[in-house]
Amino acid sequence: MAKAAKTAIKTKDQKAAADAKNWTKVIRTIRSAKTGAYTFKESIVHKDKIQAHLAQ
Repeated sequence: MAKAAKTAIKTKDQKAAADAKNWTKVIRTIRSAKTGAYTFKESIVHKDKIQAHLAQ
């Protein structure tokens, strides 16, 4: 029989784990003017600054 999967990851630094939840991965779609193809730009942004990042 296989071992049961762990659903919760236990970390030694609880403060760092709690702070990690304040960050979000933002994926923007950018269209090339030359070819018309789409590319994707990924960035990690603090959750309070998402709107400012998308307005750029």
